[in-house]
Amino acid sequence: MFLGIDLGTSGVKVLLMDADQKVLGSATGALTVQRPHAGWSEQAPSDWIQATRKALNELRGAHELSGVQGIGLSGQMHGAVTLDRENNVIRPAILWNDTRSHEQAARLDADPDFRAITGNIVFPGFTAPKLVWMAENEPEAFARVDCVLLPKDYLRLWLNGERVAEMSDAAGTSWLDTGARAWSDKLLAASGMRRDQMPRLIEGSENSGGLLPEIAAEFGMQPGTPVAGGAGDNAATAIGAGTVTEGQGFVSLGTSGVIFAATDRYLPRPESAVHAFCHALPGMWHQMGVILSASAAMEWLATITGAKPAELTAELGPDLRAPGEVTFLPYLSGERTPHNDAAARASFTGLSARTDRAAMTQAVLEGVAFAFADNLAALRDAGSDPKALLALGGGARSDYWLKVIATALNLPVLVPESGDFGAAFGAARLGLMAATGADPVQVCTPPKIAAEILPDEALRPEFDAVLARFRGLYRG
Repeated sequence: MFLGIDLGTSGVKVLLMDADQKVLGSATGALTVQRPHAGWSEQAPSDWIQATRKALNELRGAHELSGVQGIGLSGQMHGAVTLDRENNVIRPAILWNDTRSHEQAARLDADPDFRAITGNIVFPGFTAPKLVWMAENEPEAFARVDCVLLPKDYLRLWLNGERVAEMSDAAGTSWLDTGARAWSDKLLAASGMRRDQMPRLIEGSENSGGLLPEIAAEFGMQPGTPVAGGAGDNAATAIGAGTVTEGQGFVSLGTSGVIFAATDRYLPRPESAVHAFCHALPGMWHQMGVILSASAAMEWLATITGAKPAELTAELGPDLRAPGEVTFLPYLSGERTPHNDAAARASFTGLSARTDRAAMTQAVLEGVAFAFADNLAALRDAGSDPKALLALGGGARSDYWLKVIATALNLPVLVPESGDFGAAFGAARLGLMAATGADPVQVCTPPKIAAEILPDEALRPEFDAVLARFRGLYRG
């Protein structure tokens, strides 16, 4: 058996699968986010351990864990966990969606070495500007920093005592030479950091070290059980979805939204705000467009209207409608690809006295789809050209939304058969590879497809026209 642990923003999910990759069970421990000031987003790393403990104990109540042969990790990217020499946490972790360091990010990004070496813009959510912010605003805390870990790697420290990072997550720090798959001394120095403050780097399918005896005893597992390098959440999702070879891609409708394309080459294009990151497998990279509010936009509308997202989408019926007169820009938390604009904000345009709740729902679904269309255009400019996209994430349960996306992007959207193909499953696959040395291509098979949603050719001209209107509304 193999265990995957996925540290998300809202919870920790643990998943158990057997040697044939059949999912045996899963459990979740909830998390909350603290926002002590505008633009801040923090969590206590001790809460991650508490939530993981809760989920593991729940899983252990239903399944014997003594047969676990390998453990994999995935997690929210970019967060800064600062440790002193004794591995004590210095301050709450600053998360991926925290924008306090936007001025520091802009200063680092103005240094041409960052884009040239990392292949990416220095975004406010990335790790390096967070440490510059600490140096400028919390100098006493910064002076104590002995190591910076990414969120999932703090769980690894708890599991096996090792300060280790892997390539896909490290690529989102602004400290990695992404093409060379190594820390950059030049970029570290430019942000006031040193290589000795960085964790050891390995590939996601490698063994980072064995499970500590006390942790093994707590959950009925074997001491020394290999803990894989793991992956950042999107790369782990790609491992789970079998998106590991050139030309494969997926669209993820989670809190944020992602279009992900695997590549066997390093193809940086930072000016388009496309992420060019290492994949979780050796010799592989990926390109990724990211929108910061996907399902979050529907959750926001649901909160405002007092209805559940599924109730809102049900009001639209099963058949795809032509775009309405209301247009929604989904920039509730700023935007990443292609605008790189933390100050961007959402808006409805075209509201009238006859606008009802269904029209607003339709506009939100379309606005997210048009933001994905911007992402796809940026990915194509950067060298990726997926021919179809696998639909993943909670929002993918809406057939109507997938019809909107297929038509707005003019690409087939593939719906997998029911099952768990997310980041926790991908983490378990990495645990299998680290423990057994199995061939990644044989392990990372794509799921069976239940349905293929094709673009609605009759409505394509109207979608194209409204996409042009959508693009014209953004004022950067």
